[in-house]
Amino acid sequence: MKPTVEVVHAASDLSSWMSGVCTEVKKLSSDVSSLLERNLAGKSKAGKAVLKGLDEYPRDFLTKNSYAAGAGTFFAVETIEEGVPALDWWARKEHGTIGRLDLDMTPGSSRYYDYEKLPFFSTAASTGEQSVWGPYVDFLGFEEYILTFAAPLSVHGRFTGVAACDIRIRDLEPLIMPTLRAIPGDAALVNASNRVILGNSGLYLVGERIKSGVPDQHRMALDVPHLGLSLIFAV
Repeated sequence: MKPTVEVVHAASDLSSWMSGVCTEVKKLSSDVSSLLERNLAGKSKAGKAVLKGLDEYPRDFLTKNSYAAGAGTFFAVETIEEGVPALDWWARKEHGTIGRLDLDMTPGSSRYYDYEKLPFFSTAASTGEQSVWGPYVDFLGFEEYILTFAAPLSVHGRFTGVAACDIRIRDLEPLIMPTLRAIPGDAALVNASNRVILGNSGLYLVGERIKSGVPDQHRMALDVPHLGLSLIFAV
């Protein structure tokens, strides 16, 4: 079936918006990678001195990009010296202030944040490309549905970790829902795992997995490399 003009326009607008997020996350990754390359000075692992000044980049990201609830960097454990924090994460707090978010990094703890096994990190590590994970309920942070966008950090060609940002679904809704609602009929933005990110009706609920082969349901891939995002719509 040939998509309607409204569907084509919506797919284009969603692609543009998501690509804009990717561009900003890629810049964060590039800035952090450049800092590490300057400060490592031949060292094989990053110590506290190497990471000096790191915090300014996620804070600037959050100041510039109001859609993001959190931003920061996650390092591959083998690339940092013992005792050096493996992540540097900043989040919006009450009254709009930006502060560092402390997460439990103690193996075996009930709230241990084993981020290296999470898709936003492991996908970027295995592919060397940007990734998006979600929507998922962030029980260790915001405790609500979020999307995490990530881009790999590369220092002299070596994977070092990722730079990332979180977007709460409730913050995403006013930004892209008008685009979805411009489509006549039911429609939704879905991820590579066929889970709904956001839909324009009760037919598509956040986090719900969409079954393939549903009659009168069609799909249009978004033009955002590596993320696997699609627009589905019913006729």
